[in-house]
Amino acid sequence: MSFFVETLIAGLLAGVMYSLVAIGFVLIYKASGVFNFAQGSMVLFAALFFVTILENGIPFWACFVITLCIMSFGAILVERLVLRPLVNSSIITLFMATLGLSFVIEGLAQGFMGTSVHNLDIGIDDVPYILGDIFISQFDIFSAIVAGTLVIGLSIFFSKTRVGILLRAVADDTLAAQSIGIRLPNIARTIWIVAGFVALVTGLLWGARQGVQFALSLSALKALPVLIIGGFTSIRGAILGGLLIGAGEVLADVYIGPILGGGISAWFAYLVAVLFLMIRPTGMFGDPTIDRV
Repeated sequence: MSFFVETLIAGLLAGVMYSLVAIGFVLIYKASGVFNFAQGSMVLFAALFFVTILENGIPFWACFVITLCIMSFGAILVERLVLRPLVNSSIITLFMATLGLSFVIEGLAQGFMGTSVHNLDIGIDDVPYILGDIFISQFDIFSAIVAGTLVIGLSIFFSKTRVGILLRAVADDTLAAQSIGIRLPNIARTIWIVAGFVALVTGLLWGARQGVQFALSLSALKALPVLIIGGFTSIRGAILGGLLIGAGEVLADVYIGPILGGGISAWFAYLVAVLFLMIRPTGMFGDPTIDRV
């Protein structure tokens, strides 16, 4: 029983990392209706830029601030050069724009910072915390605390601040928000800056766990089934979807993997996502699409 509990906890804590990536997608989709395929590339760029300047002797917190400023400047450029010219374009056009943006970001990262793998030490040793017969990774606990703090902060930001309320108004009804004078470009810049901050935090945690490498950009692919399960417009859904995928992957790999010959973690998340699409296409907490005619 202790082994099952230990495996379940490890899966839930691993799912926190999936949730962090998915939250970045949800933020942009809620505000603009755009599925930002470049979110994984943003995670890669933020982590790679951070570790590059850190290796040049700049203090940790200074690196964090500098990288956040770079991500914010990038958000402003994206809004002005990519999103603004494509206002009122179709969803597929916007999706293709973010797909192209992902290649541009990865190309810039590779051109300026190279392709080698970097080790990132954020000061948290990945040693087990012993609780009776259960061993829990201290790094996973730290990641869960960071993710929880981030979610609470975002919840307060969206519900209590003036900017957050404006963001919610745009997410609920873009045309109505425009009619009362809300400037959509400002909202778009703000939400991309917030998504950049989430990408930075995610990149540091992922990079500290498995090294800063180009495989980080593939984290976007694992976030897709999380979004399908939780719903594209729900932060709560992104969290629960990530936990479900994380726990399900680990348990399936341990208990079903030996029967099927292993390799379950590569496709388990997508199988669950397909099942959700058949049963509940909008996800657990997604908003149903209403076409006005």
